[in-house]
Amino acid sequence: MADMTTPSPDAGDKSPWLRRLPLIVILCVAAIGAFTLRDYLSFQALADNREALIAFRDANYVSTVIVFVAAYIVIVAFSLPGATIATLTGGFLFATFPGALFNITGATIGATIIFLAARWGLGERLAARMDASDGAVRRIKEGIDENQWSMLFLIRLVPAVPFFVANLVPALVGVPLFRFVVSTFLGIIPGAVVYTSVGAGLGEVFARGETPNLGIIFEPQILLPILGLCALAALPIVLKALRGKKGL
Repeated sequence: MADMTTPSPDAGDKSPWLRRLPLIVILCVAAIGAFTLRDYLSFQALADNREALIAFRDANYVSTVIVFVAAYIVIVAFSLPGATIATLTGGFLFATFPGALFNITGATIGATIIFLAARWGLGERLAARMDASDGAVRRIKEGIDENQWSMLFLIRLVPAVPFFVANLVPALVGVPLFRFVVSTFLGIIPGAVVYTSVGAGLGEVFARGETPNLGIIFEPQILLPILGLCALAALPIVLKALRGKKGL
């Protein structure tokens, strides 16, 4: 009798490891970078090289923008240490605006690279398995699908969610690329503007020999508006849940 079992999502794929290669490369580079680049992508490194950076920017503004955004993309795409320092550098070199725009652009492109690598290597198959499953797993997948925009904005706005996690999870549950890019670009604006503005004031911090207050995002005047945006993003989920209960 012929085998009537449903083929797995990997069926017909002659080289599954080839599909996973980009994600494997990212993870390997991230692991190596965590041990080798920590001292080079630090606040002290920025302080030590601030005059050279400003001189290069003044002589080559467009080139500086291109190199900075490219470096930010690499840092985010390979989850290298120093993303916060890069954001501060964007403010230090280019002021809050257009520094925030450069930071957000670099972060979004870098996040999209991770998203595509994870989706290409694992996400499509995992999403297919979740769609084909029954019970709790299927209900979780359907719940995410029904509230994708809200969930995507929430994981970007909540300061406690690691950026790398917020890039991987959408890829593993089948989020469309357009939704991921839009929600990433818009969702990271509040945090990016806060840290870019801190970077824009680094000149005075350097003059005093101090370090910037990176915990500023958790201060009430900053955190409360962000939590308000989180509540706004969660509102559609709450309303759907209430309507579902009324329909029981």
